[in-house]
Amino acid sequence: MFGLLARWLINSLALVLTTLFVPGLHLSRPSTAVWAALVWGLANTLIRPVLSFFTFPLQIVTLGLFTLVINALMLLLTARLVPGFSVRGFGSALFGSIVLSVISLILTHMFA
Repeated sequence: MFGLLARWLINSLALVLTTLFVPGLHLSRPSTAVWAALVWGLANTLIRPVLSFFTFPLQIVTLGLFTLVINALMLLLTARLVPGFSVRGFGSALFGSIVLSVISLILTHMFA
């Protein structure tokens, strides 16, 4: 249980930091990041595996790079579902998902 809570808080902090570095990502207030991290985590847990399954041939052809598109789509979905979190377009979502993943990985290794 503590691991799940720690991961949620790490992803919230990662999302706040990502919005500072990526133009086109905006949080109306830092507390919105907590809800956005929850929705992002649920989308990655429930929807991403289904998308990955159905796009598997495309992922093989692109040598896995299509996974970046799926990550961007999860970030766009999160922005659509969480009031106060916005993503300007697909380019911002793509760059933002890469930065978010890197920051989350770094914070996870630092704190978890």
